[in-house]
Amino acid sequence: MSISRILTAMVTPFTEDLEVDYSEAVSLASYLVENGSDGLVVAGTTGESPTLAAEEKLRLFRDIKKKCGDSVKVWGGTGSNDTRATVELSRAAEKTGIDGLLVVGPYYNKPSQEGLYQHFKAVAEASSLPIMLYNVPGRTGSNLLPATVSRLAEIDNIVAIKEASGNLDQVTELMNQVGDKLLIYSGDDSLTLPMLSVGASGVVSVASHLVGKSLQQMMQSFFAGDVKKAAQIHQQLFPLFKGMFISSNPIPVKTCLQMMGKNVGGFRLPLSAPSQEEMQFLKQLLKTYKLL
Repeated sequence: MSISRILTAMVTPFTEDLEVDYSEAVSLASYLVENGSDGLVVAGTTGESPTLAAEEKLRLFRDIKKKCGDSVKVWGGTGSNDTRATVELSRAAEKTGIDGLLVVGPYYNKPSQEGLYQHFKAVAEASSLPIMLYNVPGRTGSNLLPATVSRLAEIDNIVAIKEASGNLDQVTELMNQVGDKLLIYSGDDSLTLPMLSVGASGVVSVASHLVGKSLQQMMQSFFAGDVKKAAQIHQQLFPLFKGMFISSNPIPVKTCLQMMGKNVGGFRLPLSAPSQEEMQFLKQLLKTYKLL
């Protein structure tokens, strides 16, 4: 697969009665591709995956891939904390035509490193699609360690990792152990540039919903050797990066999109609308970046 530098972890639009709005999802996908994204992740955490039914995810994969065609790589979030369910969804996802699978570490169960290895191995063996591992200890309660990733990197169709541990030492260790085998993506917008500096390939981004072109400019500046320019863009965007996490993702970014006229709708419980104070903060943030 060619390298996508900016993969947007898409929100899932809902109708007023909180059904998936598939036409709006397709429209949003087109908007993102036109505004800096060169890859999309559908039905990940930002897409409220814990509250999406398998059938909803599969239709999102199918509809968005059909719209994007071969021009953009579409990754589908198929991970859960049940290996058997993850295997079944991954097999079904392969039939939708998407390009790869994003598989999060099992959450809540807190498996051992051996359990994590066996989980990802089982998923990889069940599908021929490229797989991106997703390590996000703050959400899952377990940390996929570099030594375990190194073992997984021996499996042919495990090709990348979205690393959201927030630990640059761990990223550096990953580069040492698997940098020649896996693409490493930042799972945090605010750590994208620091992670690029130690060898990462790109970012699975939330902020790219709002500032995709600026992120693309930062990425291109860095890889062209203009690190000073990349750092300037990073500094400029930093308040926005942090602002997208004033409450649980995707509440801030989805609220911002709604303010900007994107009809992405509300949230399925247990996520709920932001407070008035948060709304005011987000509105001011958008004004600061001339997005309103």
